[in-house]
Amino acid sequence: MLSRRILSQLAIFIVISVIGGSIMAFRYMELPNLMFGVGRYEVIMRLPDTGGLYKNGNVTYRGVEVGRVHDVVLTRDGVDAVLALKSGIDIPADLDAQVHSQSAIGEQFVALVPRNGDGPPLKHGDVIPIERTVIPPDISDLLDATNTGLQAIPGDNLRTAVGEAFVAVGGLGPEIARMVKGSNSLAIEAGKNVESLTTLIDGSKPLLDSQIDTRDAIQGWAANLAAVTEQLHTQDATVAELIRTGSSGVDQARRLFDDLQPTLPIVLANLVSVGDVAVTYQPNLEQLLVLLPPLTEILQGAGLANRNTKQGYRGAYLSFNLNVNLPPPCLTGYLPAQQVRAASLEDFPERPEGELYCRIPQDAMFNVRGARNLPCATRPGKRAPTVKMCESDEEYVPLNEGWNWKGDPNATITGQDIPQLPSGALASTAAPPPEPPAPMVAAEYNPSTGRYIGPDGQVYTQTNLSRPANQEQTWQSMMMPPNAN
Repeated sequence: MLSRRILSQLAIFIVISVIGGSIMAFRYMELPNLMFGVGRYEVIMRLPDTGGLYKNGNVTYRGVEVGRVHDVVLTRDGVDAVLALKSGIDIPADLDAQVHSQSAIGEQFVALVPRNGDGPPLKHGDVIPIERTVIPPDISDLLDATNTGLQAIPGDNLRTAVGEAFVAVGGLGPEIARMVKGSNSLAIEAGKNVESLTTLIDGSKPLLDSQIDTRDAIQGWAANLAAVTEQLHTQDATVAELIRTGSSGVDQARRLFDDLQPTLPIVLANLVSVGDVAVTYQPNLEQLLVLLPPLTEILQGAGLANRNTKQGYRGAYLSFNLNVNLPPPCLTGYLPAQQVRAASLEDFPERPEGELYCRIPQDAMFNVRGARNLPCATRPGKRAPTVKMCESDEEYVPLNEGWNWKGDPNATITGQDIPQLPSGALASTAAPPPEPPAPMVAAEYNPSTGRYIGPDGQVYTQTNLSRPANQEQTWQSMMMPPNAN
């Protein structure tokens, strides 16, 4: 009879044995997978020969173990390697299967390299054709080629090469070991981040292509850098003196900035907005800088008549052909003539709301440099009179053709306001001004002949403008229309 204590010990031992055996069978030996194929599926890999591949070799996908070589079978055309892959890992069917060696002495494994990660996954019974498989070169052929190459080298030269190699790496064992260890750690980390590395490699092509396309600029930059470096080398003493005495200059600049407080920060803060405007209008500023030298040249050329002379001012190379009214001035888009202020007035009333500018078609023959043709800096190809119109989808609409030199120059069928109000703004609700009287036209005439020049440039004659010498003319008659009784 066994005591209760012994029975308890035996029961505990049996439980521990069953648990240990189960762990051994299911975790390490993987008996369900080996006996029944649970959690695995098989794929056949066609090879011209084994390439050193053996049963139970590892199968990896993107550097991660995903199965083992279940069997290696000889066929009529070569070798079939049966790969037992883990279920639950989607491996694209569009791939290459490569046999690699983990070391110089063997330990071959299969690396599955996908061609396209978006295709359907492998499934049980799929076959990887021989055109998609790669095996390593035979180690025997490699050793024979190495032996042949060594025999071609004279013994003295080979001895010298070996001696020089010993001198080069002799005593560097710890450094070489550290380098190999670091390379191993780098390879392990690369295996953990293989997807990121693959993405980096795939995405590097556009960058490399851009480097190829800009090789002339890179060569120019390298040449300029070499020139700057050469200048620094030539002026080494000056640069050293600048570095040595530069601290005092920096200290003086710091004191200057302290004295400028708080004005300087405000100025710099305001320059930020100026910088934004300069960036926006960079092409316009560049065009201005391009045109400034020719303009200066033209102005200097106009004064060439006075150069190297003793007679004083002799004139300039200028044409004084005024071309009056060729083309005629633009009157459309401005306030009516009745609202034009006399030049003798000295007060300063409020500016009318809205925009006043020449509002005729953009392709009109006169006032071509008016506000209506200002190029939009942020909308290439678009021209508009205001920044808001440039930034919006609103298109410029003229009032008329611009030839209304008689009557109302703003006569329009578009119904737009004068001045032009911003988009979405409401016109003033004040009562409209009374209708202005008909415009009056004045012209100089010859009292002896009655001739005068009309607004159209033609010469007219009105006989009742002159009077005989014996005819009396009073101020009342001057106020009465002609032929009035």
